[in-house]
Amino acid sequence: MRGVSIKPWRRAGVIFLLATLAGCANPNLQDLKKFVADQKAKTPGRIDPIPEVRQIETFLYEEQGRRDPFTPTEEEMEAKVGKVDNGIRPDFNRRKEELESYSLDELRMVGVVEQQGVTWGLVKTKDGTIHRVKSGNYMGRNHGRIMRITEDKIELTEIVPDGLGGYRERQASIALAEE
Repeated sequence: MRGVSIKPWRRAGVIFLLATLAGCANPNLQDLKKFVADQKAKTPGRIDPIPEVRQIETFLYEEQGRRDPFTPTEEEMEAKVGKVDNGIRPDFNRRKEELESYSLDELRMVGVVEQQGVTWGLVKTKDGTIHRVKSGNYMGRNHGRIMRITEDKIELTEIVPDGLGGYRERQASIALAEE
């Protein structure tokens, strides 16, 4: 008669199962029983009653010389009419670059490399990937165009909404990270 051969992974599984069951074999639950008895012996806390719901008075709006609350005031109309198109707007037809899917605070400048007279900035994303960028590249969610790369920072010009339906330029930078 041949000996029974058990594969090593099955043997490990059987040993693990037996060890797990052995850990459950201790019937000494006195500390648990004492804890439950102590909790049952405590007097229950007092629960405050639900506060009474106040009835809100209704108000019927009658114009009687008042302005319509849903039409803009004269100042708001003047601000809209007085809005000057400064010509600043993002190029929505331009193909987005990879670093434009990150906000600037998710990007870290980790170094500078110069190759054939071109200065490249090394930018690390939150997932650890390092990208190289040069002047003219875009990064950040606000249409940030890289204007200059120095030893210690990357300077950008972002195009952000001005709150009046137009856009304005804003200067931003990413400093060299100290790791």
